[in-house]
Amino acid sequence: MRDRNQTISRRAFLKRSAGGAGLLALGGSSLGSAAQGNGNPFAYDLDQVSKTDPKLVGYEEVGRFDCPAPGPRRLAIGPEGHLYIAAKDGVSIVDGEGRPLDRIALGSQARCVAVRTDGTVYAGLRDHVEVFDPKGRRLAAWESPGKKVWLTGLAVAGKEVFAADAGNRVVLHYDESGKVAGRIGEKNKERNVPGLIVPSPYLDVKMGRDGLLRVNNPGRHLVEVYAANGDLESAWGKPTAAIHGFCGCCNPVGLALLADDRYVTCEKGLPRVKIYSPQGDFQSVVAGTESFPENTRAGALHDASDGLLGGLDAAVDFQGRIYVLDLVRADVRVMKAKTS
Repeated sequence: MRDRNQTISRRAFLKRSAGGAGLLALGGSSLGSAAQGNGNPFAYDLDQVSKTDPKLVGYEEVGRFDCPAPGPRRLAIGPEGHLYIAAKDGVSIVDGEGRPLDRIALGSQARCVAVRTDGTVYAGLRDHVEVFDPKGRRLAAWESPGKKVWLTGLAVAGKEVFAADAGNRVVLHYDESGKVAGRIGEKNKERNVPGLIVPSPYLDVKMGRDGLLRVNNPGRHLVEVYAANGDLESAWGKPTAAIHGFCGCCNPVGLALLADDRYVTCEKGLPRVKIYSPQGDFQSVVAGTESFPENTRAGALHDASDGLLGGLDAAVDFQGRIYVLDLVRADVRVMKAKTS
């Protein structure tokens, strides 16, 4: 029942994104730090790293609902507090409790979505962006920017749109007409940009209130902050299986921002959702690995689903609640900060 894009294996993705073998070697090196006294230096001690200290958990689940359509990939919050879920054949629109409100049919997998303050919807398909008005009527289908495009994240700020292209390891800066006005995150020694390492199709982008872009660099286990002109302002993150860092071949895989520009990060392999300060200091856990048993099993596979179906995504509403999308269970959990 999967479409052609879904059946592309992780190996095929790496082959399409030049240099994949080297990236896997780099990502694998971080696995060894999680093994202690194990004959295999690249094995996780799952019992140790999959248990979350309850004292670190600062959120509680206050709701849960199934996605209206299969194959969810990303979610976003619209100006009215509605959730937009990029899924198979289109974008599902639900209220904060999961009640279906509308659907934008696309005819193929929606891989990411973003909503402008006026209700304009931007849907990212595999190789291009389509634009819809608040009533779901198509306004435009932007031309694909080139070969190997694999869109996996979208952010919108005013009339500008930023698309994470995991296939080419770059964030594309679009103007209002859909023309590419810039490329962000590409390796550039003169500008001190090390370049994005993306071993699997999980590249995300979010715009902060300060006008700076937050981009995950999963192969480097970093979150990077860019100006819209491509200048790298700062970066933070640490490769470790410990709760304060990121582990595996490529994490984090998803980002969201709280109203005060604190980060919400999502991981795969050992699926977990965490909160970091604006400076990148670990603060608390939203949901630990034990909360996602099915996702944990999916993240350990080495077939077509590895890197395509595992992992999590998150979005934050105007009340500060965090919506966590489980790509394996195809459901959304509503998480609220504990009052104590």
